[in-house]
Amino acid sequence: RGEEVLFEAGYRRLWESGELKKRIEKAYEILSKCSLCPRKCNVNRLRGELGYCKSGEAPMVSSFGPHFGEESPLVGRFGSGTIFLTNCNLGCLYCQNYDISHLGRGEKISSEELASRMLSLQERGCHNINFVTPTHFAPQIIASLPRAIAKGLDVPLIYNCGGYESSQVLKLLEGIFDIYMPDIKYASEEASQEYSNAPDYPRAARKALLEMQRQVGDLVTDENGIAQKGLLIRHLVLPNRLGGTREIMSFIAKEISLFAHVNIMDQYRPCHKAMNYPQISRDITREEYKEALRIASGVGLSRGFRHCSLGKILL
Repeated sequence: RGEEVLFEAGYRRLWESGELKKRIEKAYEILSKCSLCPRKCNVNRLRGELGYCKSGEAPMVSSFGPHFGEESPLVGRFGSGTIFLTNCNLGCLYCQNYDISHLGRGEKISSEELASRMLSLQERGCHNINFVTPTHFAPQIIASLPRAIAKGLDVPLIYNCGGYESSQVLKLLEGIFDIYMPDIKYASEEASQEYSNAPDYPRAARKALLEMQRQVGDLVTDENGIAQKGLLIRHLVLPNRLGGTREIMSFIAKEISLFAHVNIMDQYRPCHKAMNYPQISRDITREEYKEALRIASGVGLSRGFRHCSLGKILL
């Protein structure tokens, strides 16, 4: 909205007050009967039991480094400091990172190592620390923060997720993550069951977005246009209108904010197992993407989606 803020890390305040330690303890209690996401597998991950996400107690990371392909308010001059977590709580048939999310490519690391990687990214000039697919490792992430904070971590933290979140767990994260960046993939239970093995996804994602908006509000930037706090929503346009763009944009406009920053993404490709499913076995068309832009504009949204790789389409 043109609003500019000076960043002050909420996680540092929670650390100084002792509240962060309490949050970490509560988060680890959840791991003993895991209900970090809506699947509620109820396995004891502290004892090595594995649920849907195939993840135990130790965090797993596939890669980390400055990323220049994220949204411009995150990238700035020196990049977004991404940490790609391994595995996922969704089963998307078309996942472009399926080797990480489904096949489990990555390495187990300690909390100390995770803290070191955050500090390394900050030292390289990254404008933020961007945790990609953090849902199933949220306790481990926040447990690594005290070490990083004590050594000077003070940039915004991003929770970059698939949208399949527990609103109760998100409440536990309030004040820790400065920027929430969820996907909202589907409007219908049928599509979310067929293509991501999560029939309750639409309901869970809407509740999650409402909670995220309550915590951080609309996306705000500093004087250089770098995001400091707020909600940044992603919506991937799927072939044959399977994502339910019209319903999703209406929900965002009416229940989240007309000033919501929405990245309407055009990069769908039939990856992983998508070629086995006729409805998602092709790229999206230019017209499908233009329609999605018109829908968003038609409900009064305007932030974040006016330029795209299909040629800076004019609405």
